[in-house]
Amino acid sequence: MNAPSSRSPRKAKGQGAERREEILAAALKLFTEFGIYGVSTRQIAQAVGISQPTLYAYFPTKDDIGGELQDRAFALLAQRLADSDRGPIETLDCLVAMLRIYVDFGLDNPDMYRIAFMSEGQQVRKLLAETKDLAMAPAVQATYGVLRGELAKLQALGLTLDLDLETLTQCAWSAMHGLVSLLIAKPSFPWVEREHLIVSQLTIIARGVWRGER
Repeated sequence: MNAPSSRSPRKAKGQGAERREEILAAALKLFTEFGIYGVSTRQIAQAVGISQPTLYAYFPTKDDIGGELQDRAFALLAQRLADSDRGPIETLDCLVAMLRIYVDFGLDNPDMYRIAFMSEGQQVRKLLAETKDLAMAPAVQATYGVLRGELAKLQALGLTLDLDLETLTQCAWSAMHGLVSLLIAKPSFPWVEREHLIVSQLTIIARGVWRGER
């Protein structure tokens, strides 16, 4: 479905200091409702109340807008992880708590999560094509890199299953993403009580990689 045209009053000169943020806010709203491929730069410009040439002065392409939104989502998740008061992961419960940060971020910020993890544009394809070590790509350090690092510590202590680090990390990440994306994309499905589902899923994921004492 393509986004309908929605024109805001044209911005007067001198009101442009906040335009970059306005463009990003309008794009996020439109992308969430209609998908990246259902929205044009003209529609984003109309929603903000500026001309397309003005928009292009801030973002040359729609993928640049999507890329900025993705970067911001990753940065917000990185901050969430950094601000958490979790200690060293020494027990199964500690591992579950670390995984919970990711899930809570996605469910607390569904629009940003959709853009960061549930859409694909040229920026994402270029990143994945050019980055040989996915965990070292700046845009994914906040998610894959942090999870990989924590599991590496557990692996060094002999607390994980006998699997290579990349397999452990990708299994855990894909399982968490599956839970978050389904809860976002299929809210009308007859899920069991949400908290029970989240705790159960994260416990299953944690037990799937854990080899230490419970």
